[in-house]
Amino acid sequence: MNNRSFLRGAIIVLSVITAIIHFTRVPFTGIPFLLNAIGFLVLAAAVVFEPPFLAGRQRLVQYVLMGFTVVTILAWVVMGDKSLPDGLIGYIAKIDELLLLVAVFQYGRLTKTA
Repeated sequence: MNNRSFLRGAIIVLSVITAIIHFTRVPFTGIPFLLNAIGFLVLAAAVVFEPPFLAGRQRLVQYVLMGFTVVTILAWVVMGDKSLPDGLIGYIAKIDELLLLVAVFQYGRLTKTA
C-alpha cells in the first residue's frame, strides 16, 4: 500500500470516528453536534473520493476540511467539558481530530506533487 492510499484510509477512519463521537452526543447537545458529524463525513468524502464537480478545487476542499477541524477543536476549547472522567470523550475526539489534521495536511502534500 502506498502512502496516498494509507492517508486516504486514515482520513476516512479518523473522520468516521469523530463523526460517531459527535453523533453519540446529539441527544445531549442537539443540532450543532449533528451538523458537525455530517460535516466531517461529507468533507472527508469530498477529499478522498474527489467528485468530478470539484475538479480543480481539491486543494480548497482539503483546506475547508482542515479549517472545519480547527474550528471544531477551538469550539471545544471554549465550550467543551474538560472535566475528567466526564469529559474524557472530548479529549479522545480532539486527539482524533489532531490526527485528522495531520493526515489531511500530508495527503495534500502528496497530491500536490502527484
